[in-house]
Amino acid sequence: MRLLEAVGMVAAAAMPLWNVPLILRIERRRSSGDISLAWVLGVWACILLMSPAAVRSSDPAFRLFGWMNLVLFTGVVVQVLRFRDKRAS
Repeated sequence: MRLLEAVGMVAAAAMPLWNVPLILRIERRRSSGDISLAWVLGVWACILLMSPAAVRSSDPAFRLFGWMNLVLFTGVVVQVLRFRDKRAS
């Protein structure tokens, strides 16, 4: 594997991991009121629409990023919906 491919794989795995602190922060605060529901659902819809291309890609970095982003951002969506303050809507 070439250096640039290796760097791409590391970045593809690392970038979606930034969702983990957000998931944990929502869990710890037991609130997601400061996160726009439109933003979360819009980003998630784009990830869902992009996922088939990522999963079928011959580029291993794009495939890895697609799967990790789908799984971890789905975790963000679940947390945001789970801790949505119904009174704030």
